[in-house]
Amino acid sequence: METIRLDKYLCDLGTAPRSEVKKLIRGGRVCVDGRAVTAPDTKIDAQSAAVTLDGEALVWKKYHYYMLNKPAGVLTATEDRRQKTVLDLLPPRLRRMGLFPVGRLDRDTRGLLLLTDDGDFAHRVISPKFAVEKRYDAKVEGTPDETDAAAFEAGLVLGDGTKCRPARLEITGPDSCRVTVTEGKYHQVKRMLASRGTPVRELKRLSIGALSLPDDLAEGEVRELDEEDLCRVFMDR
Repeated sequence: METIRLDKYLCDLGTAPRSEVKKLIRGGRVCVDGRAVTAPDTKIDAQSAAVTLDGEALVWKKYHYYMLNKPAGVLTATEDRRQKTVLDLLPPRLRRMGLFPVGRLDRDTRGLLLLTDDGDFAHRVISPKFAVEKRYDAKVEGTPDETDAAAFEAGLVLGDGTKCRPARLEITGPDSCRVTVTEGKYHQVKRMLASRGTPVRELKRLSIGALSLPDDLAEGEVRELDEEDLCRVFMDR
């Protein structure tokens, strides 16, 4: 049983700006189990109560999980005074839900980014302890070879002494490759490839675990994850 205040219930769903939620309730527009409730601090069972707003049923969830196809040129941050962030790409309702990015993609890196309000989930995805695979396509200057692939598999040591876990490098063309890592150090994929004399020109994240970026999710678009999607995050491909 998850007992919460009615105003928090509506805020958790991003129903309206926090300043407007109490007005909705006091105006008699919210019903709980068929009866209008006008006190914002009314306690309800969030999981079993039947709540409607203007007759439309609301479904509460403790945590929320989304995938975003991040375009280049957007910061992986919750706010920035000067530059557009990934949260600025979301519809207003989602921006009000307290979502944050799971890990980071560089400003000029595209592809799969997860958003959630569940800190434990985010930690499991990011922490090297859980070894969740992140797979990238890279366009590079030069041509990676099997020697580079072997160096990735052995675990690179970067010029500043940073030690990288063993990773996979698959050669996909004369100036392209696919990289799979299980950690997320600062600019890691770019630094790893640059250390082998093949600096990155373009980078796109394709998957996290066995959860891949859908072909029909356009850049800048967001989609909610279901239980099956969440399981895929922690599965190997």
